Amino acid sequence: YDYGFDWHGVQSSSSFSDGIQQLRFNKKKGEFRILQVADMHYANGRKTACEDVLPEQYAYCSDLNTTFFIERMIHAEKPDLIVFTGDNIYGPDTTDPVASMNAAFAPAISSNIPWAAVLGNHDQESTLSREGVMKNIVGMKHTLSQLNPFGVDVIDGFGNYNLEVLGTEGSSYGNESILNLYFLDSGDYSTVPSIPGYGWIKPSQQFWFQQTSINLQKKSKAPGLAYFHIPLPEYSSFDSSNFTGVKQEGISSASVNSGFFTTLVGAGDVKAVFTGHDHINDFCGELTGIYLCYAGGFGYHAYGKAGWSRRSRVVVVSLEKKSNGSWGGVEFIKTYKRLDDENLTVLWTKTPSGNGRKKGKSVTVTVKRIQTLSLGKGPIPWIAEYRFQSRTASFDEKKKRQTVKMKKLSRTSLDQARAHLSSIKHHLTLKTPTRNAPS
Repeated sequence: YDYGFDWHGVQSSSSFSDGIQQLRFNKKKGEFRILQVADMHYANGRKTACEDVLPEQYAYCSDLNTTFFIERMIHAEKPDLIVFTGDNIYGPDTTDPVASMNAAFAPAISSNIPWAAVLGNHDQESTLSREGVMKNIVGMKHTLSQLNPFGVDVIDGFGNYNLEVLGTEGSSYGNESILNLYFLDSGDYSTVPSIPGYGWIKPSQQFWFQQTSINLQKKSKAPGLAYFHIPLPEYSSFDSSNFTGVKQEGISSASVNSGFFTTLVGAGDVKAVFTGHDHINDFCGELTGIYLCYAGGFGYHAYGKAGWSRRSRVVVVSLEKKSNGSWGGVEFIKTYKRLDDENLTVLWTKTPSGNGRKKGKSVTVTVKRIQTLSLGKGPIPWIAEYRFQSRTASFDEKKKRQTVKMKKLSRTSLDQARAHLSSIKHHLTLKTPTRNAPS
């Protein structure tokens, strides 16, 4: 069970021109489907044993179970793009990283479906450097992965790039990107001696993202999605009252906050972030208009939880059907998970029309209110409730909570309110919005 996001504005097909593959929405279905694969931890195939499975499964379980799971997901979902969000191979147990990558990505390559990848914190822990791993990925068949942005001389990490998805062929959006995908290298481990723990998205990467977002938004107001490995510190903002899914381990983000979430909010186009890294978390929560989502662990050589199925995340971006039968811009974005069980069980509440299995709650954000808010076209009747949690409070004690309600805010008063809220030195988390409230 997860969220349905309603937006205005994102075939699926991909085409080849001069060797360059172009992503496009599906003209027949009016949608673009993305399969996220997080934390395969692939090593040496059949020789590599599984981690954290039921006792009776150890005898036959190996990396091949991960391969079979990907093949089943590709067959079931028929995605338009497959995204691998890091720890694709598990370096410490990999004797030949190139052979491991060939095996790990083989189902995507053999499917002829375009795919993209970013690095995690374990991919480079064999005989190849981080740059070497990404260079090998970029050279593989059918991948849209890039070593780094063309023309950008100074940027941290490897695997920072963006992809544009055009509207349906023959439509008014046929030559326009109506969905923008951002991929970033969230690093592996801190290289600053005084800062322990994992890496983070650096200022040079954030600057590239900002400039890319600005340039894309000059062409169209398309929504964006971001994919990287290590979750942001803001993933810690949620509890069981304001996310959908499960949280079964701590948030293993960097020990410092690089401010990338603030950068995302400021850019305004990214509607959701998808990460991996924490294998037995699979929740989605909304914070100040951006959904922060885990995929859940996919690979069988990765740590997990015995009896808790490996899983993947699917994102479906659907277009608006116009009265004349043509496809417009993006109407809504939905995401759900599928389990590696007998039926590839779908964990998702219901379709946007309200049909489907009832397994929880669904959250929708209306497109037109978001556009009105961003364009500032007069008064906006809504109520937003914010919860403040003191940064200095112990995690084990109850936090003091203060609720602020803002009603019928004009553009000017909304900006004033935002400025006032940002001056309050507290951590800001957004409650689940009311049914008609914009994010």
